[in-house]
Amino acid sequence: MLPSLSVEKMEGLNMKNIFKGVMLAGVGTLALGLAGCDSKQENAAEDMAQATREAADATADAMENQADTMSGAAEDSMENKADAVRATGEASADAMEDKADTMDKTPG
Repeated sequence: MLPSLSVEKMEGLNMKNIFKGVMLAGVGTLALGLAGCDSKQENAAEDMAQATREAADATADAMENQADTMSGAAEDSMENKADAVRATGEASADAMEDKADTMDKTPG
């Protein structure tokens, strides 16, 4: 899960690292699907998907708050980056949930 970031720390934040964090959380959860197929693991995978979604939302919210302190192109850029973080987290979480939904249906 991504650490919560203060607005002060967001100024020098490398966007590449945010995307990596969100995607690594997704990969970790998808790996749970390979370990087994019972309801307990499905629930854990779904919980991880929700945590990924919440972490991305929190990061995007912090970025949007920082954008509110900016103006012009810098504000627009930060808002676009926040939107991208939110979309990446959402897509990753959706993929995790889709994978979790197949866990109990997989013969094994």
